[in-house]
Amino acid sequence: MTPDTTDATDTAGTTETVETGAGTARVTWHHARDRARLVLAVGHGAGGGIEARDLKALAAGLPAHGVTVALVEQPWRVAGKKVAPAPKTLDTGWRGIWPALAKSGLPVISGGRSAGARVACRTATELGAHAVLALSFPLHPPGRPERSRADELLGTGVPTLVVQGGNDPFGRPEEFPEGGFELVEVPRGDHGLAVPKRADITQDAAVAVVTDAVARWTGTLG
Repeated sequence: MTPDTTDATDTAGTTETVETGAGTARVTWHHARDRARLVLAVGHGAGGGIEARDLKALAAGLPAHGVTVALVEQPWRVAGKKVAPAPKTLDTGWRGIWPALAKSGLPVISGGRSAGARVACRTATELGAHAVLALSFPLHPPGRPERSRADELLGTGVPTLVVQGGNDPFGRPEEFPEGGFELVEVPRGDHGLAVPKRADITQDAAVAVVTDAVARWTGTLG
């Protein structure tokens, strides 16, 4: 692991690179303001990076609640590639990053958005994740509800929170099965948790739904 920066007061966070079996990954740390009690590690989706609005909001908001947030960039993003690799390669990258996430000895919540949420779900048990945060979990490809990925979500084996847009074409909240997870809906939100300009909820309020839900949920985790 090679630290790139050491200024923990920088609003961009403290960044380090991590070598994995899938290549070089990058972790940007946003440290808890007081004594940390949890680490929330969040990976990005297949179509974007850690600049996603919900990931940025969590990094800005959760440290005030005693949660250190680690925004994780998979090796393919660090390498500048535009297309994500196969799921097994994403899992390999996440496994390789895990020791860096767990080095503090604090419980680690394994999280991600979209494809990153699937990775977190698939690897939670083997990596010893304390819990799972699934943002915009892609329950199925758009228009293909028969190709359900519910087994990944139901198989985490740990407390799991899903935050899902009400109009997500990859799975609306009412499509999710009953199971051992909590689901919070972002009204009118799409897969990126964006809301229409004429919606009865502003974009800032939609993002607040995410941060408030995650802050509340992390407060319940022992």
